[in-house]
Amino acid sequence: MSFDPARLLSPRTALADEGAIIRMAQKSRDLRAKGRDVVSLTVGEPDFDTPAFIQHAATKAMAEGFTHYSPVAGIPELRVGIAQKLETENGIPMKPEGVVLANGAKQAVANAILSLVDQGDEVILLAPYWVSYEVTARFANGSPVVLKAGIEENYKVPAARIAAALTPRSKLLVLNSPCNPTGAVWSKQELEEIADVVKSHPQLMVLADEIYEYILFDGTMHSIAALPGMAERTVTINGFSKGFAMTGWRLGYSACVEPLAKAMMRMQSTISTGANQFVQRAALAALAAPRTEVEEMRKRYQIRRDMVLKAFAGMNSVALGPIPGTFYAFPDVSHLYGRKAGIDTAEQLCDWLLEEHGVATVPGSAFGAPESIRLSFAAGETELEKALERIKAAFAKL
Repeated sequence: MSFDPARLLSPRTALADEGAIIRMAQKSRDLRAKGRDVVSLTVGEPDFDTPAFIQHAATKAMAEGFTHYSPVAGIPELRVGIAQKLETENGIPMKPEGVVLANGAKQAVANAILSLVDQGDEVILLAPYWVSYEVTARFANGSPVVLKAGIEENYKVPAARIAAALTPRSKLLVLNSPCNPTGAVWSKQELEEIADVVKSHPQLMVLADEIYEYILFDGTMHSIAALPGMAERTVTINGFSKGFAMTGWRLGYSACVEPLAKAMMRMQSTISTGANQFVQRAALAALAAPRTEVEEMRKRYQIRRDMVLKAFAGMNSVALGPIPGTFYAFPDVSHLYGRKAGIDTAEQLCDWLLEEHGVATVPGSAFGAPESIRLSFAAGETELEKALERIKAAFAKL
């Protein structure tokens, strides 16, 4: 028998699917390589370059010799700066010792889940949800419990339903606001109601992913960790990728009480050690500066958000709710299923849009919502307008 290394793989690797987002993005690249005109609305990445002053801070740091290992939890100055930012901007009481810098917010999420969740612990996921939450919970041998809200609830699961789903094994509630993929933003009252539910449970923690906090169009951003009694029960996740257009720099962070931060630091030390030091110096410059470029990008996203809302308002049999935050639209397209042979699922609809009409989107099943598809409008206005025209023309044929 010939030796086959694939037979030796852990079953855990089967959980680590490359993901629908990456698959659809790769399909669009393959078609472009063949000369096809394709507009990709797949990846949630700002189309803007990182602001020049942040780039200059990084090159300056490299020239000054900040090219060596960083402390595992991050350079002290940045931990202090983030703690101050959380207190002044978010109202979260935070000490620098509670801040752990990571190689992207995704690693910060993994650090938190792997530090908190064990065999049989229940992780409450509010669907639609970001794709990595469920997989990471399973990596930790946890049991995902999915609670779903539809477009009629603006994709926000009410506190009463969360309370009804809790058991003695419930360990972690994942809350993403503003939410990828729906753009939903929880109000202060809604967060207060959820906080009351959490505090009534003997061991429930909250993982609050706030990576899209600066991409907000309607209403006000509120942090659940800022509410009374919630700082000790919350791990806040944030980073620099979305708001500062620093996706490729890979820098995120977690913020929580010190004992948990130390555990997450040990987890990260085992897997990757500290984040890139000159990137942290650049992030320090980003934090210290006025949010001028951040606001300019937000305004451009709002223009695109309005373009999306206007385009979908004229499409029959497709429902799109408000998009108060993020750069995603998540229309319910389930009424289009079955109207054409071979289009009975979100996956088939997305493949058809790409192959026949040159627009790459992501099936909602990846986010726990098979009735929808996700579009990223982090693309230039010209490209976005072209994509929306193609989608409208395509749906009119169904």
